[in-house]
Amino acid sequence: MDVWKNRHFLSLHDYTAEEIAALLRLAAKLKAEKKDGACKPRMAGKNIALIFEKPSTRTRCSFAVACADMGAHSDYLGKNDIQLGYKESVEDTARVLGRMYDGIEFRGFKHAHVEALAEYSGVPVWNGLTDDEHPTQALADLLTIQEHLGELKGIKLAYAGDGRNNVANTLMMTCAKMGMHYICCSPKELFPDETLVARCNAYAAASGGSVLVTDKMSDAVGVDVVYTDVWCSMGEEDKSAERVKLLKPYQVNDAVMDAAAKRAILLHCLPAVKGYEVTESVFEKHAKAIFDEAENRMHTIKAVMVASLYGIEG
Repeated sequence: MDVWKNRHFLSLHDYTAEEIAALLRLAAKLKAEKKDGACKPRMAGKNIALIFEKPSTRTRCSFAVACADMGAHSDYLGKNDIQLGYKESVEDTARVLGRMYDGIEFRGFKHAHVEALAEYSGVPVWNGLTDDEHPTQALADLLTIQEHLGELKGIKLAYAGDGRNNVANTLMMTCAKMGMHYICCSPKELFPDETLVARCNAYAAASGGSVLVTDKMSDAVGVDVVYTDVWCSMGEEDKSAERVKLLKPYQVNDAVMDAAAKRAILLHCLPAVKGYEVTESVFEKHAKAIFDEAENRMHTIKAVMVASLYGIEG
């Protein structure tokens, strides 16, 4: 039985370390083909719905270009284009779109919405971001780390900032599954959910990785990767003043990078608010890795779609 075809990509909780590694191998293969000008139209004749409750530069462009490179047609469906959960239930929207499209991407607020789309549409559904998780971002992060550092297992990654946002949640999960050492440096008020931490500790115990949640940036000494994100997630702009006060000690600056390993890279899922979560000089010094990471959204998204529609060999 093919475990890939028609499989949803809602959460990396649903994927083993071996399956994540397989997606990364496929992404690297598809990236190499694009660099060589040899993209194969693996998704020719397919129609893909791109649902966006939340706007995005990288997610939208990555899915759109990935579809075009693979020979598929995509339709952008913004919050004013369809009536998802407003005049029509999510379940009914799913059943309509599933009759017309071969795959559905969803980027929005409630994780329950992407789950309902998967349950009722009858076609593969891919999570472009919810309030809980950001799995396509995590795949791009892993591919970038592999490219720059040559490996994943044993890598030490420190996340600095809001420890309970969707990016931090997914990073903790994937690092733990892949045998990496994840350090969440965050104020106690923004620590990740304890149930999620316990689940990730179980992943780490099986993989040889580790998870540390701390309010001390000094615990990030000697790490291979420093990762940060905006201090106010989309939809939380009213908490800006509070977050700046809480998170100022967690800014990624020269002192943080000097305390990291000599080979350390900085990653940021973007967009960046320079001068807040990261200084402009540090951001620019590590811009190569950050924009490799942004580009890798496209290649890993291609891998996810191809695997769901045709299998991991593509």
